[in-house]
Amino acid sequence: MPFLAPFFLVFGVFTILPLGYAAYLSLFSEQSSGLGFGGARTVFVGLGNFTSVLSDADFLGSFGIIGIYCLFYIPLMIGAALVITLLLDSGLAVGGRFLQLVYYLPNVVPGLIAAIIWLYLYTPGISPLVDVVEGLSGAGWSLASLPASIVAVANVTIWLHVGYNVVIFFAALQAIPRETLEAARVDGAGQVRVALSVKLPMIRGAIGIAVLMTIVGAMQLFAEPMLLSSRAPGIDSTWTPNMYVYQKAFTDHDFGVAAAAALVFAVVIGAASWGATRARRW
Repeated sequence: MPFLAPFFLVFGVFTILPLGYAAYLSLFSEQSSGLGFGGARTVFVGLGNFTSVLSDADFLGSFGIIGIYCLFYIPLMIGAALVITLLLDSGLAVGGRFLQLVYYLPNVVPGLIAAIIWLYLYTPGISPLVDVVEGLSGAGWSLASLPASIVAVANVTIWLHVGYNVVIFFAALQAIPRETLEAARVDGAGQVRVALSVKLPMIRGAIGIAVLMTIVGAMQLFAEPMLLSSRAPGIDSTWTPNMYVYQKAFTDHDFGVAAAAALVFAVVIGAASWGATRARRW
């Protein structure tokens, strides 16, 4: 029990206390007098902030956008990480150790810096990437539509985090007994058959963990779309739930609504995590 004390201390200070304070804030609202001369006063509104949040089309719409983003991003992220890992483990890749480092390096770049890098790459007139895409497509570069914005943000996050999942999958592959792989090869299985019929089933647990962490990370999307919004007209200030909370707290200065939205969002993330965990057991 004494060994668990530091964990419970940190968990209580950085998780339970902030949640409790957010719950307290969500019960109050700042209201001014009718003419606005008396200054704002804090008024107890009970569940009024939750009612306001759950009836706000911007808040509900942000879940729709993040849902579409997850459906597009998560399969690409997990699929790309699996393909890269299987190629590295197969021995077909030259300089495997070096490539592992190369794939992981973007993960150590802060999300803010990565977004700034890709902001440059998405800027027409100065970006070689935009020139190449426009040359191949024969059309102008625009991030005004929702699909284009989702692809642009997913491109940044995949580049940033795919190496992390590669490390998880590669470590799981190293735990597979070599005798099992050799037996499959003796039975006549080729590289592809070994990968699909032996390796993937044996790292199913690691894949489940990666999917769970990717779901949680994808739903908390914030820094990348926030910065890219200056070049992507399709991204507004409430594009994701986290951006909605930020907008309400630091632009509208409505901390009660922001706290209520954050708590609702925390419940949704918890439910998604629980669902993903249950799915792993099937």
